Amino acid sequence: MSAFPQHFLWGAATAAYQVEGGYDADGKGPSIWDVFAHQPGTTYQGTNGDVAVDHYHRFREDVALMAEQGLQSYRFSLSWPRLFPQGRGEVNEAGVKFYSDLIDCLLENNIEPMITLYHWDLPQALQDEGGWENRATADAFVEYARLCYARFGDRVKLWSTFNETVVFIGHGYITGSHPPSVRDPARAIQACHHVFVAHAGAVKAFRAGQIAGTIGFVNVLQTHTPLTDSAEDKQAAELADGIWTHWLYDPVLKGEYPADLLAKARALWNVPQFAAGDEQLLKENICDFIGLNYYKRETVAANNQQTHLQANHSGERNSGHEFGFKDLFKFVRNPTGVYTDWDWEIYPQGLTDGILQIKARYGDIPMYITENGLGAKDPIIDGEIVDDPRIDYLKIHIDAIETAMQQGADVRGYYPWSFIDLLSWLNGYQKQYGFVYVDHQNGLARKRKKSFFWYQQLIASRGEKR
Repeated sequence: MSAFPQHFLWGAATAAYQVEGGYDADGKGPSIWDVFAHQPGTTYQGTNGDVAVDHYHRFREDVALMAEQGLQSYRFSLSWPRLFPQGRGEVNEAGVKFYSDLIDCLLENNIEPMITLYHWDLPQALQDEGGWENRATADAFVEYARLCYARFGDRVKLWSTFNETVVFIGHGYITGSHPPSVRDPARAIQACHHVFVAHAGAVKAFRAGQIAGTIGFVNVLQTHTPLTDSAEDKQAAELADGIWTHWLYDPVLKGEYPADLLAKARALWNVPQFAAGDEQLLKENICDFIGLNYYKRETVAANNQQTHLQANHSGERNSGHEFGFKDLFKFVRNPTGVYTDWDWEIYPQGLTDGILQIKARYGDIPMYITENGLGAKDPIIDGEIVDDPRIDYLKIHIDAIETAMQQGADVRGYYPWSFIDLLSWLNGYQKQYGFVYVDHQNGLARKRKKSFFWYQQLIASRGEKR
């Protein structure tokens, strides 16, 4: 018997910049990604989201495919500059209508919308004022959230504020590979704090508005294994867990930072600086649920050397460098690991372990697996997209979720990344994740992959048929 109950949601996920296109359509303002991706050398082969897969104009076609597949829920993000072209102030009613029509279309097809308010596409107008380093951006985010609650809260029950802070802050302010292309840990930590303030303010507004739903936060779930049993590697793995997990989960699930890491950050850089009321705001606005994005574990070793910060964005195996920080830790290749073309280890046990670690640290918090999937170059054989590796990947990770649920974890839904092949930020369109293939040489025509029909059967059996 499957451990998945009747109310468990089988869904799929995307993000606005990666699918919508229409980057300047109907009054939309520019986002930081609209600007960044047009700068030479920033993305793989100069790809950008100007058109993406044109979901903005083809959402009804896409929702029809979701309904055919049997999706019970669809997780998507809203484009902040599509609603507020300047980040605040004047509302773009055409943008409101787009999302309202999308929500209605989903509900007409018995698909539960799950909205993410922020999936990295900050309005460029706010970045010009300092972005997340500017505390006023947190206030603007709350204004944006209130608009979304007011216009969509009568129909949407599942909300999350931010997606993967460790990525958009880490790459935006430490590695410099995402906008705003800064490399400064102190600035990163202060910007991250303003994200937590924005989140807490949005949760407070959600509850004040008495929205009939729940609100959460979406984080990367990345388990860490020491390379060896040495004390140095174990300590390095614990530190990686503290930075990648506790620093990002504690403020939204406990309402405070890990005391030891907070002390270290302040000793080194005198950040994060709190404004009056921050401590209380965080403490009083804990999430209703947590979204977990799991793709891989990392094997961790002690590190006394400066390491590169460049990841594999080409899809050529072993083309990435070791990622780490001098005198702290580095991520290394596991000698027994199985890896994707982008050097991400396939390790489903890490999903079970990670879910149970969250349960152990934060109690019986409801969880959704808000992303999980395989980025690959899918083979086309006699006109069919034969993505057997994706089916195998999803199967073993669904098994891993079931194992965690059998041990008491309250997991309420599964959203593979992604519903449709989309723009993969720095990796272009060659890194495919979707159940639906997009033919960029043939008018962005949609085509169902082998995995589309596999997931269709799995949903129909409520997880029984894998």
